[in-house]
Amino acid sequence: MTPASAAALGRVGRDGALRLVFERRGGSTVLTACRSTLPLQVLAPVALEDAAAVVSMLNPTGGVLGGDHLTVDIDVGPGAHACLTTPSATRVYRSAGAPARQTVHARLAPGAVCEWVPDHTIPSPGAILDQEMVFDVGEGATLLALDAWAAGRVARGEAWTFTRLSSALRIADAAGLLLQDRFVLDGGRDWGARGFTDGRAYFASLALITDADVDDFLEALPWLTPAAGGAVLGAARLPRRGVLVRCLARGAPELTAAVHAAWTLARRAVLGAPPLALRKG
Repeated sequence: MTPASAAALGRVGRDGALRLVFERRGGSTVLTACRSTLPLQVLAPVALEDAAAVVSMLNPTGGVLGGDHLTVDIDVGPGAHACLTTPSATRVYRSAGAPARQTVHARLAPGAVCEWVPDHTIPSPGAILDQEMVFDVGEGATLLALDAWAAGRVARGEAWTFTRLSSALRIADAAGLLLQDRFVLDGGRDWGARGFTDGRAYFASLALITDADVDDFLEALPWLTPAAGGAVLGAARLPRRGVLVRCLARGAPELTAAVHAAWTLARRAVLGAPPLALRKG
């Protein structure tokens, strides 16, 4: 037995894969290819009164375990419009040592629209997660990409008790890099102290990449605070093609309200589309 095969036999965790391809057919977007390997799975596309094909990704095993390697690969064809979400928040459980890894790679063809809006991730005490999300954005394409987190099960006093969280977001087009954003948080520290999250244990980033004018979006964003349930929102214009929005919230309802308000504003500003009701209740 080779050292590599011996290591493979002793490895903890599962390899999950999800492959999705969206294409425009007439005036609609359809899911033309779908392949999944547990612990990743998708529900059938939902028919809503919207241009997007809405697909919910889920983990039927109940959460992400230490040693899991999860890979999501997405192609959104020319002129197609895909919305990827989850039925609920994602739990990441305690690891005995091996990190859980999740990699997302999405390619947006010219004129495509992709809305990546999963619910937030909740790490358990001792959880280790390394995440990387890469989006390649074609000419005239639009991307809304959300990365949302809880610091743990806050109501149980488990905030900031994970072992390590790492998340990297990379967005590029044919001309080069549009956004490179990464954080690494070690558990056991008071990340909620002043100067970090100021006592807010829920946080999110929303990247909006578009060739449309974003001035109206930036002007309206400061007025979202009442609709966001008291969460704090801030935004910065990227050097090219977009905006990065940050959010801090004290509770899950505040985070959900803030993210939905910013997402709704972005849809109206750059897509001319109404809010998307995902019917998760």
